[in-house]
Amino acid sequence: MTQHQGLPVDPRELDLFEFARSGCQAAGAVRASQLPRMLNEIPAEAPDRDTTFTWQAEGATQPELQDNGAEEPQPYLRLALHGAAWLECQRCLAPYLQTFAADATYRIVNTEAEAEAFPLDESEIDVIVGSRQFDLCDLIEEELLLALPLVPKHEICPAVHESLVSGMGAAQGDMPDEAQDAIESKPERPNPFAVLEALKRKKH
Repeated sequence: MTQHQGLPVDPRELDLFEFARSGCQAAGAVRASQLPRMLNEIPAEAPDRDTTFTWQAEGATQPELQDNGAEEPQPYLRLALHGAAWLECQRCLAPYLQTFAADATYRIVNTEAEAEAFPLDESEIDVIVGSRQFDLCDLIEEELLLALPLVPKHEICPAVHESLVSGMGAAQGDMPDEAQDAIESKPERPNPFAVLEALKRKKH
């Protein structure tokens, strides 16, 4: 259980509409072992497969113009995540510690049909279907999976795995200088999910 405004909250059965309507705030922690899809990304030989991610959630409402011309308050959720997990470097095949930091804002709707029809002109706002028993841990896992690097790897590998080196399994130090330079200077591929930038907290 976690706490919000002094009251116990189960993040797996959260009344998301009331959470937003009341402008509640909550914080807690979730372990990688509680997130099966995320756990699948962590190599078996990692020094610690059960790292912890901390999260903060805040509900809010914002007035929006309706089809009838009236303004009505609509529910929103802001979720911030921090933590680290061991991933497998795709260059040397050894585990390395990847940090995670995400900050996302969601417009809460009632049905999948509403979500599909929602205009996508606000790229920094995602749409989620709310419920009276919303699984916040599932949303946390989704954000962590989106934050995974496209190509997980060390900034500087301690060595290149022999299966990735042409020849008879030479270590990186035995490679020709031009081969080492090519590996070390290989540019980072952009993360397509980098648009999930931190949003400034809205004051109510």
